[in-house]
Amino acid sequence: MTDSPHPPDRTFPRRTLLRYGGYGGYGAGAAALAGTAAGWDRLTGADIPGRDGDSLVVATLGSTFDPAAQRTLREGFRKLHPDIKLRLLPIQATDWSDFFAKILTQIAAGTEPDLVYVATEGVQLFAQRLGVPLDGLVRRDADELREYFADVHPSLVESMMYEGSLYQLPVEFNAADMYLNSEVLKKAGAELPPPDWTRDDFTALLRDMKRTGGSHFTPYFWTNRLWGGVVPWLFANDTNILAESKAPGGDWLWDGFYPAAQRRGRGGGFRWRAPQATHERVEEVYDHLASLIQDRLCSRPEGGNGDNLVGVFSTGRVGVTPAGGFWAGGLHDAGMRRTEYDVQYFPRWRTQRHQFGAAGFALLRTSKKQDAAWEFIKYSVRKDVLAELFVANQTTPARRSMAQADRYAKTGPTNWQVFYDTLDKFPTTGPIPAPPQVAEVEQLLLKHTGTALADPRGVRPALRRLQGDLEKAMERDA
Repeated sequence: MTDSPHPPDRTFPRRTLLRYGGYGGYGAGAAALAGTAAGWDRLTGADIPGRDGDSLVVATLGSTFDPAAQRTLREGFRKLHPDIKLRLLPIQATDWSDFFAKILTQIAAGTEPDLVYVATEGVQLFAQRLGVPLDGLVRRDADELREYFADVHPSLVESMMYEGSLYQLPVEFNAADMYLNSEVLKKAGAELPPPDWTRDDFTALLRDMKRTGGSHFTPYFWTNRLWGGVVPWLFANDTNILAESKAPGGDWLWDGFYPAAQRRGRGGGFRWRAPQATHERVEEVYDHLASLIQDRLCSRPEGGNGDNLVGVFSTGRVGVTPAGGFWAGGLHDAGMRRTEYDVQYFPRWRTQRHQFGAAGFALLRTSKKQDAAWEFIKYSVRKDVLAELFVANQTTPARRSMAQADRYAKTGPTNWQVFYDTLDKFPTTGPIPAPPQVAEVEQLLLKHTGTALADPRGVRPALRRLQGDLEKAMERDA
């Protein structure tokens, strides 16, 4: 087993398990975890010889990789490492929060995997409580990884660092750009907006769409969630719900793999700490969205993962919506031709900074197969592997060299360059705010956003309540 500076953590806080286990309406998960603090070794099976079996167990969100992609991972890895038995464990879940809750339940029950596919929403949670830093392994295999880092934007790598250490290698990402229905644009007498369009241009376009869209038409539709909800507007207005800074450290990585221009301003990972929900720029964002709702230019915040958007967008009942590269494949599967829609950057406000979410495999401290797990992590970011995994364009590969015209010739918009250029053209683009307390932060954001935008007069009272609740949440596990 690879030596780790962090031995297996046997003191997982009970309140953290309870909070994450019960998140997303899965109250039964909280009940099942109620006794975890009493005996961690017993619950994790650490006292049972051979408890982990012979296979390297890799847990993924069920919808992440289809059966063909799973075969690619299994069979390709077996050819490369015939001595390592691999078992993929797709876990069905409604979203990332639900997935993380189920992983924590497995850990508490003693059936923990060796590797977990973790998105930005859980990077810091897993790094703080369960993850193995990859620093020593990356240094050891630097020559092997040099080509990978040269092909991956540093913002993606930085988003997977925590307090100076790297915990995951980015496999994929999605930034919140704007998708526009071409037929709706045509009816409004408009064209695809230019890259440098502004918030005011956006509002004017919605008004044009409204005039020609009919009674059951919504110009702008958005889903109330951490990724792609109110957060992209906060970023565009140069603010956030939590004060953002960077941890020190990481020089070993930046100096070792990135040229000076790309490593300038980088650090040891993002920190989101002091709540600032009552900041005047945050209020501006909510006031703006409230005005759009009042003028019937956009939907009220709706919960869920956005799956229903494909249908209403493809049939022209919605004109504009924020989405990432994952929609290139999704709209194609829905029968929408690439000429029937297009994509553009999120509009500029005070800035044109975008938000993104990324994902990669995290190695758990409880794993007894850390050497084998590291070989799988390296395998998962190979270009040939990613090409097979994401052949349907169900996401944006982390590797820049894969952003090619032939990839999007059938399942992508004309303006496909936007997907990776969101990072390259806007280098301050960063990850959604996801501290270790992300479950509670997200829950509070969604709750109070819904209240704030239910009535324009409710914006400030709701943000004051959000501020107070966030302060309590961030004080826990600080």
